[in-house]
Amino acid sequence: MPDKKKFALRLNIEDSKALEKWAADEYRSLNGQIEYLLHQALVESGRLKKKDAKDKGNSKR
Repeated sequence: MPDKKKFALRLNIEDSKALEKWAADEYRSLNGQIEYLLHQALVESGRLKKKDAKDKGNSKR
């Protein structure tokens, strides 16, 4: 398992509930869903180097 940084995240209740449902629909934990979405956003915005994106892959799904 790669090194991961821990931090607190505050979400409003509506966003939290919507993310929990989305995560359940895709058979992920809430934490896994947030990680997946952030990774996808970094790749799509070009902020993550191609090598980094290739190394991580799409193993979350």
